[in-house]
Amino acid sequence: MERWRGRTALVTGASTGIGFAIAEALARGGMRVIACARNIGGIEELKSALNGCSNNVTAFPCDLTQEDSILNMFKEIKERFGYVDILVNNAGTLNFASISEGETASWRQMFELNVLGLTICSREALQLMYANGVDDGHIININSVAGHYISGYPATNFYTATKHMVTALTKTLNTELRQRKTKIRVTSISPGLTDTPLKHRMGAANPAFKVDKANVLQAKDVADAVMYVIACPPHVNVRELTIAHIGFSGC
Repeated sequence: MERWRGRTALVTGASTGIGFAIAEALARGGMRVIACARNIGGIEELKSALNGCSNNVTAFPCDLTQEDSILNMFKEIKERFGYVDILVNNAGTLNFASISEGETASWRQMFELNVLGLTICSREALQLMYANGVDDGHIININSVAGHYISGYPATNFYTATKHMVTALTKTLNTELRQRKTKIRVTSISPGLTDTPLKHRMGAANPAFKVDKANVLQAKDVADAVMYVIACPPHVNVRELTIAHIGFSGC
């Protein structure tokens, strides 16, 4: 982590769950963390929890389903920080919406956040890296095991489709960057079901969605995966890292 100390990371969806844990780990590792979310109340809680490292975190409100909001955030990042060295595309959502019976509004929200928001943030972060000569940056997409297999649970089918697109976007962006001859790395981290507020909302919204409470990851497990990936030597690009609870029987 020493080479990242004092450098800047942007973490989306940082107010709760996995994003909160990632932002905390990066800040404790000595990075300047730009923590963005629609509701920054949770980020203020993060700063309180960090004690002596609280100055490493800056809260940015941003609605990642709105391009104007994203562009305004990056404009302010450029003015205040110049650029980011690491982008963690963590923000995402899951609505129960099958393909045969789902509501368009639910599909649109998942597509705009899980796919378009991620892609716009990647583009804007890369443009700042290019403009400032950052040749060793890192983009990390928090994907899902759902991006690699079909669960057979119809209500999550559209969500699964968005995560398959994240898998494809990570691979194609790696191809673009290799053609550009840059050393900027791109990684997809695909966790299994994780104990977060989203998981609890899922259970409350659809009681048929049964989850063994002993068979889930913790948010810190995903944060540890991020720390492992960025700590790899600069010539090593972990392109895909899938992590799951030992009891997970999927992909």
